[in-house]
Amino acid sequence: MNSRKRRDLGTAAMMLLPSLAILSAFVLYPLGRAVWMGQQRCNAVTKVCRSSGWGQYLDVLQSSQFQNALVVTVKFVLLTVPVGLFLGVVLAVLADKAIRGIGFFRTVFTSTIATSVAVASLMWLFLLQPSIGVLTNVPFLVKLFPVIKNPGLLQDSGTALSAAAASSVWANLGFTFVLVTAGLQSIPRDLYESAFVDGAGGFRRFTNVTLPLLSPVLLFSSVVLTSRAFQAYGEFDLLTGGGPKPQFSTTTVTYLAYGTGTSIGGDDGLKSTIAILLFVILLILSAAQFRGFGKRVEYGN
Repeated sequence: MNSRKRRDLGTAAMMLLPSLAILSAFVLYPLGRAVWMGQQRCNAVTKVCRSSGWGQYLDVLQSSQFQNALVVTVKFVLLTVPVGLFLGVVLAVLADKAIRGIGFFRTVFTSTIATSVAVASLMWLFLLQPSIGVLTNVPFLVKLFPVIKNPGLLQDSGTALSAAAASSVWANLGFTFVLVTAGLQSIPRDLYESAFVDGAGGFRRFTNVTLPLLSPVLLFSSVVLTSRAFQAYGEFDLLTGGGPKPQFSTTTVTYLAYGTGTSIGGDDGLKSTIAILLFVILLILSAAQFRGFGKRVEYGN
């Protein structure tokens, strides 16, 4: 019996070996090297690195530049995640109807899932560019919101982050719509019929049946959207370049680490420090989301 168990363990280990090799090569080793690089300072020209001590993580965390970038990132998350979830649920509920032609609208609502961040950002840049933008040449909008034309939504420090957030919400809307639609279609229809027989109106059926059974999907979507928002980079690189300057109102944590012309320049050590700090923040935040909202999630049998 013991020899058979040893053979089974050996077979299992051989089957896991390819996956373990891939995991080590593309996840564990890069992560470990990034952690080690996080205590290094590197010359931007010679690329020579020297140890600065593990206290560098605390120094970067306490620096005003990192804290300002973190505040901008949190603002971006608050602007995108709740709005994206709300719009995804609304569109999915509207499209979850057995009416003629609804397939066309489902296709339209899911179209952004095939749109990359770069394409979505360029589309919004074409819409919001002050001189040739489509929206900036609508007299009604210009009269109602003069900032659209001068200096421009992406050039004004008070509106640049919101404009970039609108681009991100639009780009991620198809992803949220697909998840929520799948969740809606998995809800047994007899529950709605039972609620209707009990006298529940449309709103009560939504709050007492739909939302509770959608809670696993909403939790997963919120975690994914939050992680995406914290790691957003393309929107700011293409739309604002980390500006508007000198306020740098759209310099997020990821742009601070990888953006062109940032204060850390070509210092790969500081970039690794910021990347690991962002990883830890996301790990803590995701754990808090699962712990805080996981107790309210209802999984249907």
